[in-house]
Amino acid sequence: MLKKLTVYDIQGKKIGEIDSLFNGKVNPALMAQAVQMYLANKRCGLASTKTRGEVSGGGKKPWRQKGTGRARAGSIRSPLWRHGGVVFGPHPRNFHYGLSPKIRNAALLSALNEKNNQELILVLDKIALPQAKSKELKKLLDGLKIKEKVLFIFNKMQEDFQKAARNIPTVAMAMASGLNALDVLKAKKIVFSRDALDFIAGRLKPIP
Repeated sequence: MLKKLTVYDIQGKKIGEIDSLFNGKVNPALMAQAVQMYLANKRCGLASTKTRGEVSGGGKKPWRQKGTGRARAGSIRSPLWRHGGVVFGPHPRNFHYGLSPKIRNAALLSALNEKNNQELILVLDKIALPQAKSKELKKLLDGLKIKEKVLFIFNKMQEDFQKAARNIPTVAMAMASGLNALDVLKAKKIVFSRDALDFIAGRLKPIP
């Protein structure tokens, strides 16, 4: 049975239902592939160590090669010595890699399908708070009966909404143009504005 999306007004009251765009199959492998890429691209790769050639000092041979009874040593910065260099240690690197737009969009659609199967997607007819205050956003969340981590998706930046959400750690926001599978999977519930839903429909339309 195809699930429908419930549409609410800004007071959190149900005003109707619309056909859901997210009644397709869920592909866990594809979502995992996309999430792995997004997490890898967030890594800074700044871990760094110095080899024996990069550690300051150690230019002079500690003692002569023969006749001391001690093991041969060429530098006090040898990895065998305290304060010496590091062998095969980490160096700054770039973990970034990409996937094709088709795969990224397919992973996003799969993530939305999963949320839709669990009935965790809501639609707001219009997202416009009376005032840019946290208490107004709290009223909306109470009306929608949302206490978990929620992701609001807009088609255009809502500055008033952004200001109201600054003091509510469970509220996250995303633009429909930049929405990805990781954003969707991190949130417990998804709230689309009506125009954002239309944008996503056009963005994911080419996917078979």
